[in-house]
Amino acid sequence: MKHISTIRLSLAALGTAVALSASALPPKYIFLYIGDGMGMGPSMAAEMYNRQVLKNDTPITMMQFPVAGFCMTYSASSPVTDSAAAGTALATGTKTKNEMLGMNPDSIAVYSIASTLKAKGYGIGDITTVAPDDATPGAFYAHVPNRNMTYEIGVQAAESGFEFIGGGGWRTPAKEGKKSLFDVFEENNVKVVFGPDSAACIGNAERVVMVNHWGTDPSNMGYSIDSIPGTLTLPFLTNQCLDHLKRVSPDAFFMMVEGGNIDHALHSNDGGTAVKEILNFNNALDIAYQFYKEHPDETLIVVTADHDTGGMTIGNPTLSYNARLQFIDSQKISKLEFQNMLTRSAQKGEKCTWDEMKEILMEKFGFWRGVPVTEKQEEALKKEFNDMIAQRNLADQKTLYATFNGFVAKVFKVFNDAAGIGFVTSSHTGNPVPVFAVGVGADSFKNLNNNIEIPQKIMELVESK
Repeated sequence: MKHISTIRLSLAALGTAVALSASALPPKYIFLYIGDGMGMGPSMAAEMYNRQVLKNDTPITMMQFPVAGFCMTYSASSPVTDSAAAGTALATGTKTKNEMLGMNPDSIAVYSIASTLKAKGYGIGDITTVAPDDATPGAFYAHVPNRNMTYEIGVQAAESGFEFIGGGGWRTPAKEGKKSLFDVFEENNVKVVFGPDSAACIGNAERVVMVNHWGTDPSNMGYSIDSIPGTLTLPFLTNQCLDHLKRVSPDAFFMMVEGGNIDHALHSNDGGTAVKEILNFNNALDIAYQFYKEHPDETLIVVTADHDTGGMTIGNPTLSYNARLQFIDSQKISKLEFQNMLTRSAQKGEKCTWDEMKEILMEKFGFWRGVPVTEKQEEALKKEFNDMIAQRNLADQKTLYATFNGFVAKVFKVFNDAAGIGFVTSSHTGNPVPVFAVGVGADSFKNLNNNIEIPQKIMELVESK
């Protein structure tokens, strides 16, 4: 396997790594956790919810790690990166242009730490809560000029040699004139299993792809807040991947674990769902942390984000110097599922009056039952509702992954205002993101990092002896 030609440490980072390597062997077990879109705002909102609402005396797991720092995320083409360029940076140590995946700006393939570690004998796991052919997971095995080449990305997943790949599903399982993607997996001795009940079917397979049941949304495994029965979850997938790697590659392995739908929720400006997804991500991180405590001298865990999404804040113009994150527990449904619920109802020709909708808002969001709604806000909600019913509402909110009608957008604006949550955009920002680390060489990741330095430092630690 070709080595990562672009990995070059700064003298300061090199000095740190060399100093660490003098007292520790290279890490045998490496976990890279990536909270997609998980900037400082949503991270701190999850910790505030953990402390004030759940009444936990200890911070969420990543904030218990002894090393904390920041990371810059700009791409080769913009101060505001997309996920493809950011994923490529975190996977390969190379800056590239937005939309490009596993290639440098000149369209030359660059190779990830996962591929390099695979060549060194490490087992590889690559899992996410979104599609395995999405930007972040794809950056660890694929080389395409555009992230939307999902069929080609899927073929490269089959050819990667990775022992475990998991997520929502493959977005382009077939392409005219090409083999079925599942035939390509079979030709590469990859066992494809569907849903959590399929774990027992893995048997002695060396290579596994685990995705949700056929017919579900491949781009998102589903939000924790919606509690969709029969779907994979990130903690379940993490356990499955870790168990598999311990079986097929017990001496050394690398796992990339992505909380991909944190980003989806933040694109939707759905603060409550984003907080619950970060806590779900934290639950998956607990699994690696327990493993670390059993192998403290052999394990490295690094947690970061590919970029910040939404510019989420704790505090907004409505509440000024306050926030009421306890209202998050009044939210029983994600913004996406609420939109889908209304769409399904309209498709069935079901009629709904404003009084009936008020009951739904009370049930799903706690409006008028703990979550305050002013008369002015109620008038605005009723107007948007009537416009929606009349099918003449043009105030749609378009985001990267979904489009919400004006009524749904207004409902969540009212809810966020009441909770003290703010957003500056439905896209990415150039804000820095957090970095947390524990284990062998963790001190390498303190202070201010550039995203390309994360994989560079990991590889320097691996190659330190």
